[in-house]
Amino acid sequence: MQRAFDGFAVAALFVVAVAAALTFRDYGLGWDDYTHSQYGQLLLDFYASGFTDTRAFSFVNLFMYGGGFDMGAALLAKILPFSLFETRRLAGAIVGVIGLLATWRLGRYLGGPLAGLLALVLLAACPLYYGHMFMNPKDAPFAAAMAILLLSLVRAFEEYPRPKIATVAVFGLGLGLAIGSRILGGFAALYVIPPIALLLVHTIRHGGLQRASTEFGSFTLALLPGIVIAVLVMALLWPWSVIDPLNLFRAGEYFSHFFERPWRELFEGSLVLVPDMPRTYVPLLLALKLPEILLALGVGGVIYALYAGTRENIPIRHRATLLLIAAAATLPVVVAIVTRPAMYNGIRHFIFVIPPLAALGGLAGALLLERLRQFSWQGAAVGVLVIIAGVFLPLREMVRLHPYQYVHFNVIAGGVPGAFGRFMLDYWGLAFKQAAPQLLARLEERKEKPPTGRNWRIAVCGPHPPARNELGPDFDISWDPKEADFVMALGTFYCVRIRAPVLVEIEREGVMFARVYDIRGRSIPSLLTIPPPRRVN
Repeated sequence: MQRAFDGFAVAALFVVAVAAALTFRDYGLGWDDYTHSQYGQLLLDFYASGFTDTRAFSFVNLFMYGGGFDMGAALLAKILPFSLFETRRLAGAIVGVIGLLATWRLGRYLGGPLAGLLALVLLAACPLYYGHMFMNPKDAPFAAAMAILLLSLVRAFEEYPRPKIATVAVFGLGLGLAIGSRILGGFAALYVIPPIALLLVHTIRHGGLQRASTEFGSFTLALLPGIVIAVLVMALLWPWSVIDPLNLFRAGEYFSHFFERPWRELFEGSLVLVPDMPRTYVPLLLALKLPEILLALGVGGVIYALYAGTRENIPIRHRATLLLIAAAATLPVVVAIVTRPAMYNGIRHFIFVIPPLAALGGLAGALLLERLRQFSWQGAAVGVLVIIAGVFLPLREMVRLHPYQYVHFNVIAGGVPGAFGRFMLDYWGLAFKQAAPQLLARLEERKEKPPTGRNWRIAVCGPHPPARNELGPDFDISWDPKEADFVMALGTFYCVRIRAPVLVEIEREGVMFARVYDIRGRSIPSLLTIPPPRRVN
C-alpha cells in the first residue's frame, strides 16, 4: 500500500502539471510584470557583457531582491516558442510544481508515503498557492525555494550529527535559492533554533556536555560546504548581494521598514493605511483564505508537532524535525503579529508558510486515518471520505474562479461574495486579460471603427501595461477619462463606478472583477474614488 501512495502522489503531480500546461496562457499580467521582465533581461545583460553592464544594480528597487526567476524566465523566452509573458506564466507553473514536489517529499519524511501524498494534495488544492504560482514572480518562487530548504534541513536533522554529502548539497542549493529570492530566507536561522536546542539538551542529559559540543560542532562543520554552495547560488541569482559584503545588510535594512508612500487597502470593511494594519491581519486572512481542510489538518499538525517534541518515546531526531517544520509554519506569523510590519496585498508575502503547514497537515491526516483504521475499517473509510470532500471544496472553487484562484476565500468568510467589500480581491489586476479581448470582439461584432485620424481612446483604472499589451496598437491609454471613448476599470474600491453603458463585465461568483464602459458623449471627471467601502453582512 505504501507504494500505491507514492504512485498516487506521482499521478497527482502529473495532473497538476498537465492542468498548468493547458491553462498557463489564461493568467493575465499584473502591476509588476513589465518591471520584473525588464529586471530579468538586465541581469542577462550583466552576464552577457562580461559583468560590465551593471544597470540591474540600480533598477527601481528590484535589485534589493534576487532575480533568479526573472532571469530564468527571460532566458526561457529566448528558447521556447511562446511570448515573453506566456513564458513567464509557464515558468511560474514549473517552479510551483517543484514546490509541490518538495512538499510531497517533506511530508513523506515526516510521516511516510500517506502523509506525503496528503501534504501534496493539500497544497495542490490550496487556491492561494496554486493561483500565485502562475503570476507572482517574488513570493511563489520564494515559497518553493523555502520548501526545498526545509526538506534539506529535515534530512540534515534526521542524519544529525553527520549529514550526508547529498543532504549538504541540497541544503546549499535550498539556502542559496531562498536568500537569492528574498532576504526573508534568513528566517531559516530562526527555524533551526528549536530543534538544535532540543538536540543539545537531550545529548547533554544522556551523554554530557562534551558529547553535545562535539556533535554540534560536527554538524556545523558538515554544513559549511553547503554555506559555500549557497553563496555561489545566491551570487548567480542575485549578483548585487555579493559585490559588496554589506549589501545583504542593506537589503535587510531596506525591507525592515515600509519603503513606499503609504496607501490604503481594504481590511475588514475599512480602508486602512498599510503601515497601520492591525496585528490580526495575517492570522485572520490565513483563517479566511486557506481551505477548511488545510486549515483544520494544518493546525492539528502544528499542535501534534509541538506535543510530540516533548515526548520521550519518540526518537529524538524525529522530534527535532517536527519542531523545525512547526517553527517554519508558525514563526513568520508570530513575528508579523509581534513586529506589526506594513502589510498589504492580502497575504502573498506569507505564501512560504503554506508548504510546511501542508506537510504538517499531511502528517495529521495520516495519523488520524491510522487511528481510525485501528478502531474500525468503517471509521477509516469515513475519514477518507471526509478528507476527499474537504479537498473537493477548494478544487471546485478553483475551477469556478479560474484564472483568479488566488482571490479565493473559504466558507468561513462566506466565499468570494462574502469577502467582497471587506477585503482586497484582485489586487494584482489580472482581469484585463479577459476584459480586453472581449472589448475587441464587441467592437468587431458591432463593426465599429475609431474616429478618422486617431486611435480609440481608453481611460484605464488599473495597471496600464497589461491593458496596452492586450488591447494592441489601436488604443491610446491614459488615466484621464476626458475625451476618452471607453473606460476599462478594475472592480476594486478605488475605481469609480460609472453611470454609462457597460460593454464588458468580467465576474466570478457574482463579483465583478473588471468592466469596460462606453463613455462617448459623457463627461467623467475622474477614474479614482475612495468611497466608504461596501460592507457585507
